[in-house]
Order: sequence, then structure tokens, then C-alpha cells
Amino acid sequence: MAYLEITLQVDPANRVAAAGVYEKYKQPFLDTIPGATSKELLVRDEDVQVLHGFRTVADAKAYLASDLFTRDVVGGLSPLLKAAPAVRLYDTA
Repeated sequence: MAYLEITLQVDPANRVAAAGVYEKYKQPFLDTIPGATSKELLVRDEDVQVLHGFRTVADAKAYLASDLFTRDVVGGLSPLLKAAPAVRLYDTA
């Protein structure tokens, strides 16, 4: 099992729009991305995180290069971000 954590700096005024991007692409992510097992939106006062579950780290890395991520998700979120996202990959022990 592997996890991809993407931390987003989004103004509170833009969080509804960012959540809309998450909702729009959650099911396509689960249905079409090889190895995808889960996707959760985590909201804190200071930021928003999207936690993706995968079978392997290789699956997570492939997602980062996919059209769904690079074109659709990044394209939808880019106007809402205050800073570049922090991307972290984790492999379970």
C-alpha cells in the first residue's frame, strides 16, 4: 500500500471551489487510475490536503504523470492556489 499526500494552500474563500474540483475528479480517479484504492479530502484551518491511496508507489508516481492529474486536476486547482502544492509519497511498512 502507498499514499500520495498533496497539501494545498487555498484561501478560505476558494475552498468550496477547490472541494468542487475534488468531487468532480474523485470517481474518475477511482475508476480509471491503475492501482487507485481511495481518495480523501482533509481540511484544516491552515491548509487542505488530498490523501490518495494506491497499491504501490509506482502506481502513485504514474498518476502524477497522468492526464487526469496534469491536465484536469492541476488545471482546475491552479487558479485557486496561493502557493505550489507540497507533494509527498509514502510506502507502508
